[in-house]
Amino acid sequence: MDLELVGKRAFVSGSTRGIGYAIAEGLAREGARIVLNGRHERGVQRAVDALTTSVPGADVTGIAADFADAAQVQHLVAAVGEVDILVNNVGVFDIRDFAAISDDEWQRYLDVNVMSGVRLSRQVFVGMLERGWGRIIFVSSESGVDVPANMIHYGTTKAAALALANGLAKATRGTRVTVNSILGGPTYSDGVAAAVEQLARARDMPVDAAKAAIAQQNRTSLLQRFIEPSEIASLALYLASPHSSATNGAALRADGGTLTTIL
Repeated sequence: MDLELVGKRAFVSGSTRGIGYAIAEGLAREGARIVLNGRHERGVQRAVDALTTSVPGADVTGIAADFADAAQVQHLVAAVGEVDILVNNVGVFDIRDFAAISDDEWQRYLDVNVMSGVRLSRQVFVGMLERGWGRIIFVSSESGVDVPANMIHYGTTKAAALALANGLAKATRGTRVTVNSILGGPTYSDGVAAAVEQLARARDMPVDAAKAAIAQQNRTSLLQRFIEPSEIASLALYLASPHSSATNGAALRADGGTLTTIL
């Protein structure tokens, strides 16, 4: 299927690796012009080089900024310019006991996981409305619906991002601009892969065996394996395309069936 994305300009936050990179790569293969983003210049340039190698002829640039740093965010927002597709993907997560999370850590989670989407969407939204077309996609998580007890700070911010996307979609009424969210499930991102490899070494077992064992501990998952970043990207590509014109204000699941028991 031709997704009709040739020439569209897309900014993907947190896109030097993992889900963000997979989405950017998919968009590039469809002919979109890509702006990558990561915290450090070296990582951004490495991702730009990798993407131009994997997709010869792709139009790829990058902007480095840490969304936990207000000054860097201000520079980024000013540099983004007009985009047709905004993918709010950047996020931080860890497993922590609720009582051990300080106010400063809560603020960092809010700045990166919620305010990044606020600031970027605010920057591009009016232009999309004026030009008569646009796509804003929030890469959220099933943790924003079924908040884990050991990741309350993460789940809370993902729930807030879902609310942000829902409200913003209502401001597109009667236009060809859409705002949607993706509810991802346990995904084999770089961070997860590193944790699995560490566990495998500690238990002196093959990485694939450790990966399968961890995935199968998720009793609510119908998939019974980790989701690959490319599988999240496939849904994002559809939402970014003109073919998704009747999908707006939605929170679409790519969670491997994790939420089956509560929805």
